[in-house]
Amino acid sequence: MKKHKIIFLTLLSGLISLNLSWGSDAWEKNMDLNLTLTQNSYSDNWVGGEAGNVSWVAFANSSFGKKLSTKLTSKTTIKLTFGQTHTQDHQTKKWAKPAKSTDLIDIETLTRFTLKTWVDPYLALRFESQFLDASYPKLKRYINPKKITESGGISKQFYKTEKEEVLCRLGFAIRQIITEDITDTAFGKTEINSTNDGGIESVTDAKLALAEKISYTSKLSLFRALFYSGSEKLKGTPQEDYWKELDLNWENTISIAVAKYVIVSLYAQLLYDKQISKKGRFKETLSLGLTYKLF
Repeated sequence: MKKHKIIFLTLLSGLISLNLSWGSDAWEKNMDLNLTLTQNSYSDNWVGGEAGNVSWVAFANSSFGKKLSTKLTSKTTIKLTFGQTHTQDHQTKKWAKPAKSTDLIDIETLTRFTLKTWVDPYLALRFESQFLDASYPKLKRYINPKKITESGGISKQFYKTEKEEVLCRLGFAIRQIITEDITDTAFGKTEINSTNDGGIESVTDAKLALAEKISYTSKLSLFRALFYSGSEKLKGTPQEDYWKELDLNWENTISIAVAKYVIVSLYAQLLYDKQISKKGRFKETLSLGLTYKLF
């Protein structure tokens, strides 16, 4: 088994084993499963140039938390999303291969030491990736790239009820990004590379009930690197100091339950990482689909 797969499996098993205990009644468990589907089609004699398409997105959002002792709490959150779009050719009416529309793996375990002071120390471990790397369609790469973040510092829970919570944390984080890079397109050869950086991290999680059937969740992550393992290779280039810029990841979701199993959801994400793009990247998804609360 390749080294990067061993790292992923070890991390995943560690996150789950640290925070799951199905036999305990004291665990706070929550899991929502959503599926949205959009479809349209036209007959062969339809005029006007329209073409059929089918789009679907599956989403799983879960959290597992427990007060392990009087001074220790732990919570794992898991977000999994994958979707595809199938498009029909305007002239031949043949269906093309599906294209990925959304893809996310985000698993984080947060352990807080509740010392009944103004702030609480914390340790966190986060894994971010995607199911399928479709940047080069002829060569499929799975779970690529992989970002592992280990952090620790102080946290403050400003607000907490059964349905609402606001938690902020500030600390030092070390990140490792593992990539499976293509070295030979003709023979489909790849190699595993990794980079490391470390710096100051700020994370704010908010979950609010705007109304009886309207909820809002937000996660704002800021990171300022103090060192970067690849800095020497960038010296003398225009990108020499890009790694020193502030990274931002701001996710927002508004969900409206219009019926027992039907939900309207608006998701908006703002990303900024100068090493990837000089401009901010924005993603917005508005969906109406089926939802099921497992527990």
